[in-house]
Amino acid sequence: MAAYTYVLKSLKDQRLYVGATRLEVSQRLQRHNAGDITSTKNRRPLILLHYETFNDYSGARKRELYLKTGSGREHLLRILENRAGTQAAKGDRL
Repeated sequence: MAAYTYVLKSLKDQRLYVGATRLEVSQRLQRHNAGDITSTKNRRPLILLHYETFNDYSGARKRELYLKTGSGREHLLRILENRAGTQAAKGDRL
């Protein structure tokens, strides 16, 4: 079963949120925006900036944890800056 690591951006505070899920990314985003996820409930609305697909949840979770480290955050910001049309900016923070 596929799993995902995803990056959301809060339109309220401009901060990024990194998570991992077994759900389809669109379903997880809907749950975040519905206020069902405690960690982002007060940061709505959120938009999806990036996601990666993995064969299992373990791989997605490892990637999530890496992206939350100092070097992982730098790597993520480079990914977002290099993507054409991204809504992330250099000033975004996790």
